[in-house]
Amino acid sequence: MQAAMDITAKYCHKEMEEYGSCVASNPSTWQHKCHELKMKVAQCTSSHPVIQKIRQDCSKEFVEFERCLRENQDQLTSCSPHVARFLGCAEKVDLSEVATNPPGQTS
Repeated sequence: MQAAMDITAKYCHKEMEEYGSCVASNPSTWQHKCHELKMKVAQCTSSHPVIQKIRQDCSKEFVEFERCLRENQDQLTSCSPHVARFLGCAEKVDLSEVATNPPGQTS
């Protein structure tokens, strides 16, 4: 997971920072007002194989987390258990194949 966070920070720092600022500035309307910025983060992160692997392996947890955010726009802290489940899953993802096989190469 730390590798994915490092990659996200390295390659998508600007997008994540803009999205985070938008969410913080619009606590009750962030889902609508920050949608374009969310898509920019998604587009940036989806291009990296480590992040793709985590999303693939933990898609159920991530979908549940996103649903919680949509349903609790005024009480985002109520989604903490969903975040914990997603992060717990991400920590267990086997990234050895991704790390040893860069995009375009096979073993």
